Amino acid sequence: MKNLILAILMMATLFACVTPEPPKPVSLFNGVDLTGWHVDVPAMDQNPDTMNPFIVRDSMLMSLGTPGGHLITDSVYSNYRLTAEYRFAGIPGNCGVLVHASTSRALYGMFPQSLEVQMMHENAGDFWCIVEDIVVPDMEARRGPKEEWGITEGKRRRIPNLTDGSENPVGEWNKMVVECVADTIKVWVNDVFVNYGTNCTATRGQIAVQAEGSEVEFRKLELVAIEKTTPVQ
Repeated sequence: MKNLILAILMMATLFACVTPEPPKPVSLFNGVDLTGWHVDVPAMDQNPDTMNPFIVRDSMLMSLGTPGGHLITDSVYSNYRLTAEYRFAGIPGNCGVLVHASTSRALYGMFPQSLEVQMMHENAGDFWCIVEDIVVPDMEARRGPKEEWGITEGKRRRIPNLTDGSENPVGEWNKMVVECVADTIKVWVNDVFVNYGTNCTATRGQIAVQAEGSEVEFRKLELVAIEKTTPVQ
């Protein structure tokens, strides 16, 4: 009997030793500066004195909205869950988080090749195809006539989300979760499942935040690896 108990204890100890711990969240923003990110703002090309629309204020990442551009991670990521806590502190406006970003200024001389998850007020969770594509249920009902679909200028690139009313009132914090695993992307807004797509034409890339006309505050940008350690580069 004692030998049996000893064997069970040894097996439990061995199992505890080999069971991997769940991945820990990694903050993409340190609350102090823009370490780990770089700015791509076309207006800065001609005038180096152009205001940087991405700043740190009160330990929060601020997108001032103008001039237009993107704040892009230096690293490339795949297989992760990204949590963004954000709000339009003043008036409702427009912003977005881009996943699987790659070639800079691939659309309209501004937007990096990517799949955008929209944060625009009352449209949070929409997909916008930016020289990448994705497939969703009820594609024609949600995207329009198939012959008009596309991923470049002048094409139907927007895929509306599945719900209304998932966002909090302006001035209150919203939580957006974007889960990217292989070629699948899922989105939740304030714990409501709002969008889902498969067969995305990219499965890895940088993560970007937009300056797109509106002041937005971010108090959290946190990433958790799902299948393998991130970053992959």
